This record gives sequence, structure tokens and C-alpha cells, in this order.
Amino acid sequence: MKFLVISDIHGSVDNIEKLDSQFKSVDAVIFGGDFAAFGSPETGKPVLDKLLSKHDTIFSVIGNCDSPEFLDAIDGADISVENTLTFHDGLAFAGAGGGTKFSGDTLFERDEDEILSDFSLVDASAENCVDENGKWNSLVLVMHNPPKDTDCDMIPGGIHVGSQKLREYIEKYEPLLVVTGHIHESAGVCRVGSTTVINPGALLEGKYGIVEVEKEGGSWVVKSAELKKL
Repeated sequence: MKFLVISDIHGSVDNIEKLDSQFKSVDAVIFGGDFAAFGSPETGKPVLDKLLSKHDTIFSVIGNCDSPEFLDAIDGADISVENTLTFHDGLAFAGAGGGTKFSGDTLFERDEDEILSDFSLVDASAENCVDENGKWNSLVLVMHNPPKDTDCDMIPGGIHVGSQKLREYIEKYEPLLVVTGHIHESAGVCRVGSTTVINPGALLEGKYGIVEVEKEGGSWVVKSAELKKL
């Protein structure tokens, strides 16, 4: 299965148009949040409409620059994986939107426990889905806010600003894949235990990712995870 992985569009409808060939070549799209431009929540709806016109299978959360009420829009479009658990072609998708509290200048800032609460259905279903080692091999988590101390959460100066509790959550279940965003300066691919974590970078800046997964011997594996640029 091949995914187009994008995040932080911030109102850039033009850059969505530039991905036409990539939309046509993938099985699904995973979007890590921030439909809207900073301070302009009204720019989120045109981005949503354009995404919906490009692919039929999208898994999405909202970001810290999106208004909390915008979750109703992606719920209505049937692309939200926030606070739910969605099964598709043998994989399970769950998501948590918004960013951790920092400046207070954006619309959807939450503390770490509030973000983690969006994974309540993951916890409730884990008993039937994890293997004997507690690993959930078919799980894909989409979280706008990155986990701490990775290649995906670093700002200039080498400071890691991700969430420690989100990192611990990944370490607990070892999902197949984690898609994040939020930190524009830290596009990256790394591992937390056996989990592949990717921050594709901001599509606003022309950055995106391509991830391919497949089942080998009864277990899902990430075959490739690549950062791309328009």
C-alpha cells in the first residue's frame, strides 16, 4: 500500500494542485493537520475542498492553526481519524489533532493529556489487537504534534519541542507508522523502537513524503519512507 503523506498546507491550494501525479499514484493520503494559514482559519475550507477533489481515501487530523470547530468539517467529509479508530485494508488508523500549549497564539493548543485522550479507542481496543509483546503492528497513528527527541521535532538551536507523552505512547504500542507535522524546520524520517515516524515537512514550502507498506509473513512492514519536494 502506498501513501502520499502531507502536512501543514496552511492555505496553499496551489501546492496541492502541483501534486496531481502523486495523488494519482497512491492508494491513500495521510494528512497531518493545519489546513489553514496562521491567523486565517477561513483558509482551511478551500484546502479541504481541494483535497477532497484529489483522492477518495484520506486520513486526516486538524492542526493547531485550525479552529477546533473545523473538526466538524473533516468529520462531515468522512476523512477524520481524530478520537476514533478506522480500519481500512488490514490497517487501523487513529489520530490526535492540535499542538501542545506554547505561545497561545494559535487556535487549537492542548496539553499532552488532552491530545492523548484522542487515542482512547486505541486503548480500549488494544487487548484484541496487540501481539504477545504488546506491539500493534497494523496501527497507523496520525498526530499533528510530534513526539519528543526525534528527527521530527527539532527547532533551530537543536532544541527538541515534541511531546514526551506522545513518544511514550509510541513506545508502548510500537505502531507500524506515525505521521506527524507541526514543526516546519524538522522534516524527517526516524525510528522510535520498531516504529517509523515521518514528518513530511510543510506542503506550504513544497515538502511532502511517500511511504510504502506491505505485509510480509503475516506482519506489516514499512518498505520505504521518503521525503520529497516539489
